Amino acid sequence: MKYSVQCAGFIAGALFLCSLAVNAGIYKWVDETGKVHFTDSPPDDIKSEEVELRINTYTSVEIKPLIERLGKKDKVVMYSATWCRMCKKAKNYFRENNIPYVSYDVEKSRTGKMDFKLLRGKSVPIIIVGGKRMNGFTAAKFDRLYEGQMRQKESEDQYSKNPG
Repeated sequence: MKYSVQCAGFIAGALFLCSLAVNAGIYKWVDETGKVHFTDSPPDDIKSEEVELRINTYTSVEIKPLIERLGKKDKVVMYSATWCRMCKKAKNYFRENNIPYVSYDVEKSRTGKMDFKLLRGKSVPIIIVGGKRMNGFTAAKFDRLYEGQMRQKESEDQYSKNPG
């Protein structure tokens, strides 16, 4: 009996503390030197205001319609800029390894500018292989992406030739 009362007391206390945490807010206040502070509880002796928090979420861009519009399912599509060293490195890698690709300059090409905006691009290169997107370039990362997409394409081709 004594154990169950202690356990119930502990659970009630834990629930009370959790409810305080859920209702906790962020408070903004300014000290006597003009420095702005943000805390999880308002100070007792200084005027403060509760800050309304907004959750910032990011939804990825659907690139399938872009790929379908470009009609480049069998090629690598790269968005690049002339000044970009990584873009040059990627293009050289594609050429050396006989990887078919199409490159759009995001500063000079109308298509490049438009697609870069649709992709919500922040930097170059953006490389698209099949339906997958890669930001930046390293040979190892690209190889994993490219080989995975080629295997997927082969299995899709195999299935379309022998369905069932």
